[in-house]
Amino acid sequence: MVDYSLLLLFLPTSFFISITPGMCMTLSMSLSMSIGLRRTMHMMWGELIGVGLVAVAAVLGVSAIMLNYPAAFTVFKWLGGAYLMFIGGQMWLSKGKLSLNLDDNQQTSASNMSLATQGFVTAVANPKGWAFMMSLLPPFINSEQALAPQLSALVVLILAMEFVCLMLYATGGRALKHLLASSGNVKIVNRVAGTLMLGVGVWLITG
Repeated sequence: MVDYSLLLLFLPTSFFISITPGMCMTLSMSLSMSIGLRRTMHMMWGELIGVGLVAVAAVLGVSAIMLNYPAAFTVFKWLGGAYLMFIGGQMWLSKGKLSLNLDDNQQTSASNMSLATQGFVTAVANPKGWAFMMSLLPPFINSEQALAPQLSALVVLILAMEFVCLMLYATGGRALKHLLASSGNVKIVNRVAGTLMLGVGVWLITG
């Protein structure tokens, strides 16, 4: 059984947390500026898998294990942050055309997988994401009812709200890209997107 009154209360709570500017939303905007909305969706499904994993793990207590082994989590954060900073640096230094802006015929499964990996790593290595899930989800779970259906419903709502917000940020990034590119300021597009990406990397490392 699922307590629908708790779900209705959880819905706006989840939306307002997701819409708040953060690593994943900044990454979505940055990639949309650089490679377009359609390809950014590969990052989104990786990020959604990561968010779902964090939510389930936080409820099931896996987060306690991570707290007991902070060194491993720190290494994971540093590697993920360094990778995002490297990509951001490439965007920032790009000259003449939009970096990473591939035509449909040039897209490969490897590049799409790398985008999904960026999203997954950013979601899983985000300590604020773990903190939110650990503090947010327990109050919306009724201990007198079965855990599985409640957790499933909460995760579905979280992922739905997360996807909506990722799309909003990505759409904003695409609009900004078209605005700048139409004025011939392609280099500015690259540098804005690269700066955002660098910021996410630094944020991930220092968070």
